[in-house]
Amino acid sequence: MASREAETLERPAGKVPSGPAPRATEKTRSLWSDAWHDLRRNPVFLLSALVIAFLLLIAVWPGLVAGGNPLQCDLAKSQEGSQPGHPFGFDAQGCDVFTRTIHGARASITVGVCATAGSALLGSVLGGLAGYYGGWWDALLSRLADVFFGIPIILGGLVFLSVVTGGSVWPVVGFIVLLGWPQISRIARGAVVAAKQHDYVHAARALGADDRRLLLRHIAPNAVAPVIVVATIALGTYIALEATLSFIGVGLRPPTVSWGIDISNASNQIRNAPHMLLWPAGFLSVTVLAFIMLGDAVRDALDPKLR
Repeated sequence: MASREAETLERPAGKVPSGPAPRATEKTRSLWSDAWHDLRRNPVFLLSALVIAFLLLIAVWPGLVAGGNPLQCDLAKSQEGSQPGHPFGFDAQGCDVFTRTIHGARASITVGVCATAGSALLGSVLGGLAGYYGGWWDALLSRLADVFFGIPIILGGLVFLSVVTGGSVWPVVGFIVLLGWPQISRIARGAVVAAKQHDYVHAARALGADDRRLLLRHIAPNAVAPVIVVATIALGTYIALEATLSFIGVGLRPPTVSWGIDISNASNQIRNAPHMLLWPAGFLSVTVLAFIMLGDAVRDALDPKLR
């Protein structure tokens, strides 16, 4: 002990003692890294992500699962049940239900993804600008959003899609974007209004940052989380909306293959051949549920109040 005290007295002031360096403190995670850390341990997120990955795979490459032609039918097999090589049976036209169900994922998921991307982009831009600048632009956007909120979706689809003929994917996407952006714009506006009040925004403005830099570098990255959550949940809703519009005859139309068309064609034959309705309706339900579950998991990970 005496030798240790002597060494301590002889050591020059300010000299760091030899030995192993102290362990560095753990680096603080950002919001996104912290959210990803939680999502990787959330079984709901993992399950929904696996289901969505499979659905995206069959939407991009349906031939990997079903190699037949969804438009090739045989009336001699009309409404027949499951057979070897045809596990889902046949519909009223003699088309393979399994092949049509797998190929129908492309149109339904394409509508959901494109409509969500368009609504999120348009709503984020308009809502972000309204929240940042305020004034007459904010008032004009709020009144315009109220007008679109007052339009019933089914009635609007009947009017809009009856005028825009064709029955392809893009008119349906355009209609959903037209009625879907107000919800995203309100979320984006509120997030931008809250973000622009923070001290780092005031500091950047005091240092000479212009509006473009403030919006893109400081406000947008900190206001985009609520938009992502709402858009993820809305994606499943848009897929269900496409199926509803196709069911009533104003959405997608033949020869396009979609779950909504198959459900509409099978609705009159549910007693004679329930398999025609159950399989496309089951895939539709699982798809919508998977996207909603994914959105709920993302919301829980990005909202600090729910932790």
